[in-house]
Amino acid sequence: MADALHLELADFDHPVHTGVYSEETGRPQPLRFTVRARLKAPERFEPDTPLEASKNYMDLKFACSDALGDTHFKLIEAVAEHVCETLFLQDARIDEVSVRIVKLALSEAGESIGITLVRERR
Repeated sequence: MADALHLELADFDHPVHTGVYSEETGRPQPLRFTVRARLKAPERFEPDTPLEASKNYMDLKFACSDALGDTHFKLIEAVAEHVCETLFLQDARIDEVSVRIVKLALSEAGESIGITLVRERR
């Protein structure tokens, strides 16, 4: 197995315009994102290794918030797809992205209802 670096953003809540039913459209819904991006790792990280050897964690947060804009996504699968595409376009070193999205408005007893999409660079 090749060495890899996984960058993660966990349990990030952000409102997104999504849904197909009339009660879901017209206003953003709260979604919870967990994103994991796999990069090829350098041979070693030394104490003075520059930031360019890794990736800015805030890029993961951007992909789940500002990069989505005001677009209305019918499916949360499409939201996850957009997050993956954004991260692949940002950095050629990313070779896999996993996006878990939980629709917080659907929870009645604290359960998590949502999807996980995993994409490899093509």
